[in-house]
Amino acid sequence: MKYRWGVWLFFFLFLGCGDDESAIPVDLTITEQVILKEELGVVTYAYLPQYSHTVSHTRHHALVQYLRKETGLNIKQIFPDTFDQHMKMVGQEKIDISYSNPFIYVKLAHRYGARAFARIVEGMGKDQFRGQIICRKDHPTIQTIGDCRHKRWIAVDSTSAGGYLYPLGHFMDHGIQRTDFKEIAFAPGPGGKQEKVILSVYAGKYDIGTIREGSLDVVSGRIDINKIRIISVTDPYPGWVYAARKNLDKKSVEKLTQAFGKLDFNHKPHREILEAANFIRVIASVDSDFDAVRQLTAKVGLSLDE
Repeated sequence: MKYRWGVWLFFFLFLGCGDDESAIPVDLTITEQVILKEELGVVTYAYLPQYSHTVSHTRHHALVQYLRKETGLNIKQIFPDTFDQHMKMVGQEKIDISYSNPFIYVKLAHRYGARAFARIVEGMGKDQFRGQIICRKDHPTIQTIGDCRHKRWIAVDSTSAGGYLYPLGHFMDHGIQRTDFKEIAFAPGPGGKQEKVILSVYAGKYDIGTIREGSLDVVSGRIDINKIRIISVTDPYPGWVYAARKNLDKKSVEKLTQAFGKLDFNHKPHREILEAANFIRVIASVDSDFDAVRQLTAKVGLSLDE
């Protein structure tokens, strides 16, 4: 950044109370280049912004600190605003470690050569998760999934797994096509998209919403979730995944894989880290673990290039 001034300023320095001090002319037309250097050796870590940045930080701050200490890598969590920005930053090599849903992952692998190296195990020992279709409990015309026809649907994002892809496949399995809805909308703005879907349904702005299981707990302190009905749940698919961007140093990935593998839920300090992150274990993973997601994507007619 350059700073240029077009005037001469005179500063009078009073050393004591004397009147005979001479003025010192300072020429501020001289330009100085100020260079802000990026910190070297940083490994960037980003949580796909399905929730607000506050939730993302709260859930993963202790985990990032653990990984820094265990691997010796200078890992820093960064916060992209949207799903699309997250993907683009992986392609631009601005995100080194991506924690994302499996639909985003297969897009990252397809577009940018990212590769899975670990995936999470959630509560009850599940390494898969499901989507949920919700409405207000007092909705006058919705009782079953068949009643979702001709309704206004709000989904998390066009690249959400539990909040769009899985429910879309579930609807199609029940004979409901995209054209059967009165409207399909996606949660607006950056971050907090799961919450926005729930709050939109709660407020009656949309008839139905689709979220990933577990998301209702995030808003339990803000609304009465007993007024929300889960109409149906999807089949389970592979869970959230850690992927390394293309060309990330293999030794760094190995260190991270080993550090994740050491996390032990029965060890109290580790349990606190895992509980905050909302999973109980991290296991090794490979790209082929997500072929079922690729197959579902093709089945519902979505493209990995869009």
